[in-house]
Amino acid sequence: MSLGGLTTPAQKDEHNTLILSVYYSMRILLLGANGQLARDLAPVLPGNVIAFTRAELDLAQTETISLKIAEVKPDVVVNCAAYNLVDQAEADTDAAFRTNCWGVRELAKACREHDIRLVQVSTDYVFGLDRELQQPLRETDPAGPVSVYGASKLNGEYFVRAICPKHLVIRTCGLYGVWGSGGKGGNFIETMLRVAGMGKPLRVVADQHCTPTATHDLARGIVALIQSDANGLFHLTNAGQTTWHDLAAEAFKLAGITADLTPITTEQFGAKADRPRYSVLNCEKAAQFGATMRPWQEAVAGYLEERKKKVV
Repeated sequence: MSLGGLTTPAQKDEHNTLILSVYYSMRILLLGANGQLARDLAPVLPGNVIAFTRAELDLAQTETISLKIAEVKPDVVVNCAAYNLVDQAEADTDAAFRTNCWGVRELAKACREHDIRLVQVSTDYVFGLDRELQQPLRETDPAGPVSVYGASKLNGEYFVRAICPKHLVIRTCGLYGVWGSGGKGGNFIETMLRVAGMGKPLRVVADQHCTPTATHDLARGIVALIQSDANGLFHLTNAGQTTWHDLAAEAFKLAGITADLTPITTEQFGAKADRPRYSVLNCEKAAQFGATMRPWQEAVAGYLEERKKKVV
């Protein structure tokens, strides 16, 4: 909803109040309800939130998607569901594409048919080509995934943008939240803290530059974009940049843990799937729509405090 010709503060306040009232009366279908992002997103989304787990709507079962959408009749669909087993996807290409590409295509078609706004969560892994000039990547920079997972997510993006006129595609990076990652069992910081607590040495990649992002912060950024009526492709992460090694070091410092931590290269780690060496995302466009994120160091500190309060 554009402000159009509104010029006075009173007119703008009235317009913004109208927008909020519209959003708080919406029906929002949230997919991937058991995941760490969806668990943080559900409580802050405006309106009536219907949260579906994979058992209730599985994107890999493409023939069921249109029927489910027609049954629920939401105003907005927020898709947090994904096949995100990056290394396993190298050997299970069909599974990754069924969920991240073909399932998303059917979801986009169903949303177009019923005039529904689709919010699709994507990833920095759509990038990956080496860059001599390491400048944060904008939405207009060419993508170049180096893994099956990245390719499946990029193709899903293309379908959403090509098929569904009312869409938000939000690329983010390295999510961690107090609910862990349902499909993976934990997150990077939890794994680091657990292994360090066992007194085992840690060898962590130090040549992949990115901005891991707290789901607590991303959830609020997504809501800001939805409520601002933004449309199109956006980058949204915590501010700044780091490496996985330095993220682990920061978590240990804040948690007061002394760990046997050694930096290694991507090649030394030897994962089945390649990762972007530089995938720091430029989030200036999202900030113009009210979605601003705190520095990644503050997000880690906030996460460590938040996890203390979680009732297991």
